[in-house]
Amino acid sequence: MADRIAALRRYLDRRIALMLALGFSCGLPFLLVGGTFTARLATSDIDIKAIGLFAYLLLPYSFKFLWAPVVDAFDVPILARLLGRRRAWMVVAQACASLSLLAMSVTDPVATLPLLGLAAFLLAFSAATQDIVVDAWRIEAAGLERQGMMLASYQLGYRLGLISAGAGALLIASSSGWQASYLTMAALMGIGLVASLLAPAPPETGRAGAPTAPREPFSFGRAVAAPFADLYRRQGPRLVAILALVAFYRMPDFVSGVMANPFYIKLGYTLPEIAAVSKLYGIWIGMIGAFAGGFSIARYGLYPTLIVGAVVGAGSNLALSWLAGGPPEVWRLAVAVSIDNFSGTFAGTALMAYMSGLTALGFAATQYALLSSLYALPGKLVSGLSGFMVAAYGFPVFFALTAAIGIPVVVLCILYGRAVSPPADTVAMAPADPEALAPARPA
Repeated sequence: MADRIAALRRYLDRRIALMLALGFSCGLPFLLVGGTFTARLATSDIDIKAIGLFAYLLLPYSFKFLWAPVVDAFDVPILARLLGRRRAWMVVAQACASLSLLAMSVTDPVATLPLLGLAAFLLAFSAATQDIVVDAWRIEAAGLERQGMMLASYQLGYRLGLISAGAGALLIASSSGWQASYLTMAALMGIGLVASLLAPAPPETGRAGAPTAPREPFSFGRAVAAPFADLYRRQGPRLVAILALVAFYRMPDFVSGVMANPFYIKLGYTLPEIAAVSKLYGIWIGMIGAFAGGFSIARYGLYPTLIVGAVVGAGSNLALSWLAGGPPEVWRLAVAVSIDNFSGTFAGTALMAYMSGLTALGFAATQYALLSSLYALPGKLVSGLSGFMVAAYGFPVFFALTAAIGIPVVVLCILYGRAVSPPADTVAMAPADPEALAPARPA
C-alpha cells in the first residue's frame, strides 16, 4: 500500500503540473514567428519573396546553444538573488517575449515592416532563451526517474501552445483583427510567467547535495569551454559513441516525416481525410505515446525504455510500408498513423530523458541545448535527399530502408544507454577552470 501511495505521489508531483504551463509558454511563441506570422504578412499583401525571407526568424531555435553558456554562467542581477538563477532567467525571457508580442501587435506590416521583423526576431530570441532555461530548470529540479513524466507534461503543454498560437490566433484575427490576436497572445504568456514564479528553485548544490564553490566572475570563454570539458571528463572517449546515439536516434522519423503527406496524397487520400486523421487524431495519439514513455521510464527505468524506443521508433516506419500495400481506406490510414505517432513520441520522450541524464547540474542549459540541436541536425540534412530515394526505390522500400536505420541505433543503445548518471561529485554551479576539467518528428 505504501508503495502505491509513493507511486501516486510521483505522478501528482506539482512540478509535473508546472511543466504543463511551462510547455504551453514555450510552444506559444513558435508559430507566432512561423506559420501564423506569415499568414499575417500574406493578409497584408506583403511581397511573397519578403515573406519567404522571414523564415530565417526561426534560426535562433537552431542556434540557441551559442548563447546557452551565458544562461549557465551569468546570474541576472537582483532577480537571481530573489528567485534563484534558473527562475530569474525564465522570468526575464518570458517578459521579453511578452513585450515583443506587444510591439508586434501595434506595428503595421505595410508601413513599418522592418520594425515588425525586428520585433519578431526579438520574440524568437526570447522564446529560444526560454526553451534553454526551462530545460535547465526541468533537469535540475527533479531526479531522472521523474524526467519522463515531466517531459510528457511539457509536450502536452507545448502542443496546446501551438494550437493556441495557430488556430486560436487565426480565429481571433479573423473576428477582431491582428492587433487583438497578438495582444491576446501576449496576455497568454502570463501563464508561463505565473508558473515560473510558483516553481520551486532547483537546489544550488551538486548532485550529491554538496555545496558548490563560490561563483567566479563571469567569463564567456570559460562559460563556453567548461560544459564541453565537463562532458568529456565524465564520459571520456565513449562520448563520440554517445553523441552518435543522440544524433541518429530519431533519424528514421525525420527522414520519413518529410515524405509522409506526399505519400498519403499519392495513395489517394483526400486532404480532409489527411487533416482529420494525421493532424487532429494523430496529435492526441502522439500525446498518449509521450505519457506512455514517461510511465515506462518511471516504472521500468530509462535504459530499457530507451532501447524499446529505438526499436519502435524506427520499426513504426514499416507500418507506412504496410499502408502502401492496400487501398486508400481511412481505417488503414488511422492504424498506420496511430502506430507512427505513438511510437515517435514514445521514442522522443525516451531520448529527451536520456539527454537530460547526460547533463551536469550547473551546465544543464549549455549541454542540453547542444544535445537537442545535435539530435535533429543529421535527420534534417539527410531528409533533403528523401525525394531522390523515393524516386529510385518507391515508397514501400523507402520506408523499410528508413526503418533499417534503427538497427545500429539499437546496438548503440544497448552498449551506451546506461551512460546517463553523472558521478556524485559533479560540480553543480560555478563553471570550473577548463584546464581542471580536461581529460540532445521534432519535439
